[in-house]
This record gives sequence, structure tokens and C-alpha cells, in this order.
Amino acid sequence: MTDTYTVQHNISLKPYNTFGIEAKAHFFVEINSLSQLTDLIKSPDYQTLYSEKLILGGGSNILLTKDFEGLVIKINIKGIEKVKEDDSKAWIKVGAGENWHSFVMYCIDNEWNGVENLSLIPGTVGAAPMQNIGAYGVEIKDIFDSLEAIDRATGKMFLFTKQECKFGYRESVFKHEFKNQYIIVNVTFCLSKNKQFNISYGAVSQTLAEMNVQTLSAKAISEAVIKIRQSKLPNPAQIGNAGSFFKNPEISKAQFIVLKEQYNMIPSYPVDEQNVKVPAGWLIEQCGWKGKKVGNTGVHKDQALVLVNYGDAKGSEIKALAEEIQASVWEKFKIDLKMEVNLV
Repeated sequence: MTDTYTVQHNISLKPYNTFGIEAKAHFFVEINSLSQLTDLIKSPDYQTLYSEKLILGGGSNILLTKDFEGLVIKINIKGIEKVKEDDSKAWIKVGAGENWHSFVMYCIDNEWNGVENLSLIPGTVGAAPMQNIGAYGVEIKDIFDSLEAIDRATGKMFLFTKQECKFGYRESVFKHEFKNQYIIVNVTFCLSKNKQFNISYGAVSQTLAEMNVQTLSAKAISEAVIKIRQSKLPNPAQIGNAGSFFKNPEISKAQFIVLKEQYNMIPSYPVDEQNVKVPAGWLIEQCGWKGKKVGNTGVHKDQALVLVNYGDAKGSEIKALAEEIQASVWEKFKIDLKMEVNLV
């Protein structure tokens, strides 16, 4: 069997984005191996014919606002391999195209701990470090060792350490100075073989208590996280969405004190000595958006952070709704909401 790829023309991207937006890719290719990717980058057409390139994982963090005139590269590179271990840790190398939640379940089955709080997050492994995904007290940076990425211009492979990735809140070097320069092909995680768990996030410990969990385990924490997520977030298979659309904004303590005088119920979480984080969902809800429908789009009835496609919404409609929400939050609170979802 030859390891070749096929470039297709005028392909619908509706099955490839969790918002369920109908948009077409002028050119589309699925990449199943490292050799296919390097062959593609070295091909004459790659540099000349395809002016724009879009790298696609699970399509769970993008909003397609129009047809894509260039080449969409769908990364399907698979594989999970234990590359090293000692008495307390295991280093697991994972292909960028692996489904994130399936990987989490695989770790739980093998008693590699640390990822259980990140259960049921949609998307692929390769997309996870790009925005340092996080949930329920854990972020990728807490379990990250390194990643390998291909230079999109030359096809050369580079290794990035945790330090080089410059992880921040939903941030990494791949969203800023290295944006559109690399394609992540695998990620190595450093996971614990010890039974040390993080249940510091209130909802997790509360749900574990409701589930009457006597002995703490990665499986029990995963089940609690899944229960919480399913109660708060709509299933993209049933209603188009990309999970949390906005980041939780960080504001100065001085600004927070002023807001607290006006809105005494405003929640917050400490960031450092000077700043606090305010839940974006609470801000949006205070502006009257929760459960509101606008044409084919709307804000989810149970979670104001989630914008949804009620049917045949265009990406431009969802973008317009997001901008209206940003404007109303700014007008009421003078807080600048940033989108977590990438607009294409």
C-alpha cells in the first residue's frame, strides 16, 4: 500500500466543524502520516497553487465565516506510545490526530494520571497545546512534556519544550509569534503513576460527594467531570456549538472593587496580587443574553458562554451575535471580552 494523499476540490466543511456551519474548501486533503505531510509540503502545488492553508483537527474551536479559498489540511495522524517511564511517571507520545477524549480514556485504563480533569473536551490532541486547554483546575501545561511540529514552509521537524511553548491562560506561542508557522504532529505528556488527584475545583468535589464516591480514582474524577460537562454544555452532535466561545476576562483588582460596589454578587477568582478573573458567562447573563435566540443563532439556555447554531446559521451570523455580546458587556461593565474560538 502506497502512502499517498489525495487533494480534493470543493469539499463541504460542514462535517468537519462542531458548529455545523456550511462552508466549502476550495482544496481539501486528509493527512494520515508524517510522510504524507512532508510529501505535501515539498510538492510544487503546495507553494504555488494553495495560497492559504488551514490546519484542521477536530474543528471544535473554529467558526467558519466564509468559504475557504485555499487548502484545508485535515490532520489524522494517529498513535499512542509509552516512550519512557520511571517509578512514578510515564511519558506518553500521542499522534496529533487522536481524539482528545479517547486519549483521556486510554490513560485512565492504563492508570496514567493527570488528564482525568480534562475529560470530554472536544477536539484532537494536536490542537490541545495550541490554546493550552484547561478545565476543572488542570491545564495542558501541568502534564505537558514536549511536542514535535513541522515547519509549514520547509517541512523540517522541530521539537518544542514546555518552556518554548510559552503557555498562558488559553495561550501558547502557536497563537502568537509562531501563528500559522507550524503543524503539530505529536505531543508527549508526562503523566503520574501515583494516585495524586486534583479535586480543588468546587464542582468536582461536590459532584464526587453526590456520586457517593468512597475511594478517589482517575475514573471517578473523569465520571464526575463528564457529569458536570453534560449538565452544562450542549452536545455538538445535537446542536452546533464550539463550547466556551469567550475567555474568562482578567481585570485589575482596582476595577473589580469598583464593580463590586455596583454589582455586589459579581463572582471572581484570584489570578495574582494585582488581578482577578471574572466569569464571562456571568457577565453575559447579566446583560440578558442567556437563552436568547437571534435568527438561527443564540446563546445556550443553560450556559451563557456557549453560542449555538439552531439550524442553518451562517458563520457570519454567529460572529455578529458574538460582537453584539462583546459590545453589551463593554457598555455595562467596561470589560473587554475576548473570543476563545478562532474565526476563519
